[in-house]
Amino acid sequence: MKGFLRGWFVNVVAVMVAAALVRGIHYASIYDLLVAGLLLGLLNSFAKPVLLLLSLPFLILTLGLFTLVINALLLYTVGHLMSTSSFHVDGFGPAFWGGWVISITSILLNALIGRTGDPPKTPPRRPSQPPGSGLESGPVIDV
Repeated sequence: MKGFLRGWFVNVVAVMVAAALVRGIHYASIYDLLVAGLLLGLLNSFAKPVLLLLSLPFLILTLGLFTLVINALLLYTVGHLMSTSSFHVDGFGPAFWGGWVISITSILLNALIGRTGDPPKTPPRRPSQPPGSGLESGPVIDV
C-alpha cells in the first residue's frame, strides 16, 4: 500500500509540474490532479507494457525514443477520459511535451524519495565457522 501511495504521489506531482510548464494541459482543482495521477498510474501499469510489446519494432528502430510517443498517447488518453471534468489536454503536441516533463519529473522524484521494494544495499554475510573446525585458519575463497 505504501508503494502505491508513493507512486500515486509521484504521478500527481509530475502531472502538476507538466501542467505548470506545458501550455495545453489544464486542470481546475487538486481533485482533478489526483484523479489524473491515478488514471495515469493505472494506464502505466496495465496498458503501457502491452503497448511497449506491440510497438517493439519501432522501439528497436528508434532506440527507445518511441517510448515518448507512447507516454504522450497515455497522457492524451487520460485527458480524453477526464474530458467531462476540468482536466484537459489540448492535443498531441502538449501531450508529447507533457509526457516528456512527467517522465523527467518522475525519474527525479523517484531518485529523491526512493522506491519501495528495492533490496537493501548490504552485502550478504558469510556464515561463521565453529571454533576448532580447522576452517578458520586457511585461505578463504569466496565465490
